[in-house]
Amino acid sequence: MGGFGFGKEMDAGGSSSSPREDTPLLLLSSVKSGKPPNVHVLSSQPKTFANVFIAIVGAGVLGLPYTFMRTGWLTSLLMIFFVAALTYHGMMLLIHTRKKLDSSPSPKITSFGDLGFAVCGSIGRFLVDSMIVLSQAGFCVGYLIFIGNTLATLFNNSSTKTTTTTTLTLPDRIWGFSAKSVYVWSCFPFQLGLNSIPSLTLLAPLSIFADIVDLGAMGVVMVQDVLIFTRQMPVVEAFGTISTFFYGLGVAVYSFEGVGMALPLESEMKDKSKFGKILGLTMLFIASMYGGFGAMGYFAFGNNTKDIITANMGKGLLSTFVQLGLCINLFFTFPLMMNPVYEVFERRFWDGKYCLWIRWMLVLLVSLVALFVPNFADFLSLVGSSICCALGFVLPALFHYLTFKDEMSWKRASADLGMIVLGIFLGVSGTWYSLLEIFSVKV
Repeated sequence: MGGFGFGKEMDAGGSSSSPREDTPLLLLSSVKSGKPPNVHVLSSQPKTFANVFIAIVGAGVLGLPYTFMRTGWLTSLLMIFFVAALTYHGMMLLIHTRKKLDSSPSPKITSFGDLGFAVCGSIGRFLVDSMIVLSQAGFCVGYLIFIGNTLATLFNNSSTKTTTTTTLTLPDRIWGFSAKSVYVWSCFPFQLGLNSIPSLTLLAPLSIFADIVDLGAMGVVMVQDVLIFTRQMPVVEAFGTISTFFYGLGVAVYSFEGVGMALPLESEMKDKSKFGKILGLTMLFIASMYGGFGAMGYFAFGNNTKDIITANMGKGLLSTFVQLGLCINLFFTFPLMMNPVYEVFERRFWDGKYCLWIRWMLVLLVSLVALFVPNFADFLSLVGSSICCALGFVLPALFHYLTFKDEMSWKRASADLGMIVLGIFLGVSGTWYSLLEIFSVKV
């Protein structure tokens, strides 16, 4: 099996070689799977639109109505379009930087990590690899939190205890353990098996299926939102506080995280001159969809909006099917999202070869983190602020500045430096407020 080792020859001279740090990631992946690189058909404009959509839209959208409640609906709408514009700009900075560097004799750049290595050497690749590992693993932690909390809501009833002064809501318990932890640990042995598969070709269609289910769930939820809103029309707020602004910003950045796919998607497009236009239209469409979904969820339930909007749907048959469908698809998307993490770890610590124990240790680590974070939306905010701000704003602007600094005008240089400073400020502020939220919930 091609995924178990690097016995295949990697150069024209017939010598066997291990992957070097400057080996392009897509070439490395194709060698590990035993397939020749660059044998796929280039994408048309509609297919590129669909690919960008699939790369960006994920489970994070389900936390948006709760974010609208915390941040205020008008603040959240402005924030979503602002983050969409910043993310688009960051992606285009990567495209422009790659075009500049591809004219040099350096190895062909096919991924974000390759670009980091071309600009900053080993430090650049380490920065990108670290951010990708943390963000991808963070997405998977979010998946497990969603699965655990959703199943606990569906199949376990919270108990209440009334004292002389207050009524306490006690967490769901199964055999003395919290329901969420039981469901997360129930996933663990199956995830060990799924994440042991060297080639994920057979699992890849499930990622597309997951996005179809996400869209279906969004449609069902929005129809129910409209019906509920017309009946009860709860009081809603347009603006929140400074702390909730940074909290909401982290969730918005998380929801748009897909900057790492910009270079591969542009490489696969047939007419590359149209990529910027298609990317811009896709980001505008996604921002409008996010805004409508978040606003309608908040307008329907007001201050009772849950951190996962599907929890507001109750326990009817349709609601149960929607939530179970989302859980099943996130369960199977987990190994796909972890694959870039395995690529980085196996490349750095196992000579690029398949390593079962590394994969199992990473699955265990992700599962343990999921157990200690109580709230889905809080975790989205933390990952979005701490990791995605750096990956989406700081590093693209930094790499663009370092590549063009000798030929750019002071206005373009100021724009890059301004985006770096803004990304750092938003990242630090959002991380601080997100941690406050998480620990306040724990207390």
